[in-house]
Amino acid sequence: MFKKGLFILALLIFTVPAFAGKDKNSIQIKGSDTMVNLGQAWAEKYMEKNPGDFVAVTGGGSGTGLSSLISGTCDIAMSSRNIKDKEISLAEQKGIDPFEIKVALDGLAVVVNPANPVSKLTVEQLAGIFTGSITNWKEVGGKDGKIVILSREVNSGTHVYFKEHVLRKGNANGREEFAPGALLLSSSQAIADEVAGNSATIGYYGMGYISSKQKPVAIAKDAKSEYVNPSIENVLSGKYPISRPLFLYTNGEPQGLIRKFVDYALSKEGQDIVVKTDFVPIKK
Repeated sequence: MFKKGLFILALLIFTVPAFAGKDKNSIQIKGSDTMVNLGQAWAEKYMEKNPGDFVAVTGGGSGTGLSSLISGTCDIAMSSRNIKDKEISLAEQKGIDPFEIKVALDGLAVVVNPANPVSKLTVEQLAGIFTGSITNWKEVGGKDGKIVILSREVNSGTHVYFKEHVLRKGNANGREEFAPGALLLSSSQAIADEVAGNSATIGYYGMGYISSKQKPVAIAKDAKSEYVNPSIENVLSGKYPISRPLFLYTNGEPQGLIRKFVDYALSKEGQDIVVKTDFVPIKK
């Protein structure tokens, strides 16, 4: 599987000092940390098949990627959320026409330390924990002890999705926010590492980051519903309640080298890489 090592490669090896898109044989891709390992895996295999082309992939969050697309400093933005209206307006002001391409599906895993006896939660309980109305593990069937909340930072598409679909339960007019004491971490890997080392923590990230050092929690829509584990099968079937699409954004419908890369991501080989990186393909 493509995991932590590829994330490091994405940041250290395949970065370039200037906007790569100015070179007709190179592509600069920026954005979602959830997608960075997937993007890097695509880039590596694509460059093996097309040795004259160069693809640079960096993370930084969905907001960072879309901002870079709008400012003209990348060719493709990776995003784990839909572009916002205010971002579209800003893009229009700068002569950029964001074009959305759905490339995969992702299940957001809620994880605790393996030593934590809690193994299942409802969406309502999750909302209570992450907004701060539930503060002790014994309130949800665990041991007596303070819950330490871990979240991605506000620029993350994962943060935005979790807030809108768990804290606010899909209510567009909802005003629920993360508890003031939530620790905002800069990457999914940082959450994974913190959960692995602290039995009081709870966090969330794309299910591709799950390892034996964290325990994914089964989630139910409500107390009367089935508790479902995050897995490719359960996301594909729609049974897992916290799942989302993953996108690439380009300036207008992709052309030339950018179109060539996007077509590769959507090809059978590209979608096989989606599966290998623990996401869910949109194409069989």
